[in-house]
Amino acid sequence: MLTTIRHNLKKYKVNLLNPIDISLSISSSKENVNAWYLNYPKIEPVIEGDYIGSVKKGNSVNFNNIYFNPHAHGTHTECVGHITKEFISINDCLKTFFFIAELISITPEKQKDGDEIIILKSIKKALKIKGVEALIIRTLPNKEDKKTKQYSNTNPPYLSEEAAVYIREIGIKHLLIDLPSIDKEKDGGKLLAHKAFWNFGKKQRLDATITEFVYVENKVKDGQYLLNLQIASFENDASPSKPILYKIK
Repeated sequence: MLTTIRHNLKKYKVNLLNPIDISLSISSSKENVNAWYLNYPKIEPVIEGDYIGSVKKGNSVNFNNIYFNPHAHGTHTECVGHITKEFISINDCLKTFFFIAELISITPEKQKDGDEIIILKSIKKALKIKGVEALIIRTLPNKEDKKTKQYSNTNPPYLSEEAAVYIREIGIKHLLIDLPSIDKEKDGGKLLAHKAFWNFGKKQRLDATITEFVYVENKVKDGQYLLNLQIASFENDASPSKPILYKIK
């Protein structure tokens, strides 16, 4: 199914029958990707007295409760409400869902203290396309264990404040990354990259989002894509999400 999209005086051709799903799903497996010191998600039948919401247990339908945290248990998209005192919902901030995006691959720079940081120089070197609305950062090495990794207390790589400022200043509205956070795991609550990207405390970017815990397979080449950023209708600072890429012909 080929379609032509006109956007900012340019034409883009994509095949909607060739989606590239870069989301990580939520399951009740102990191998579900995890962060922020929480247990794995639970998906289990409702039990009320003799009632069990499971066809295997004799019910006519499967009727499950799901317990999870969007920030800890899979691909999620968040808004500035993640770091504000006032309640701001991702469902109110993300109102359009298709964007021209660039995928880049970056090896974080090892620091003297052992931290691995995505620095401004690396971002500038990797970016090739001007005027995109979304940026997807794939960190290297890109091993499949990202799908199941237990990130708590591992001090994963993160984005420098300087790099986050630059990404904001070049007009990126939607930042996607294959890590549990764009900030350092334990930073004393500074959240420098989050605050820089959303311009926190100034003219906050209510229409800008951060998507964490994506996974982009190695066979997907760096370059320009059409991004469909899908969320569930949660009234919360973050929602589980399903970002889909389409190669632009």
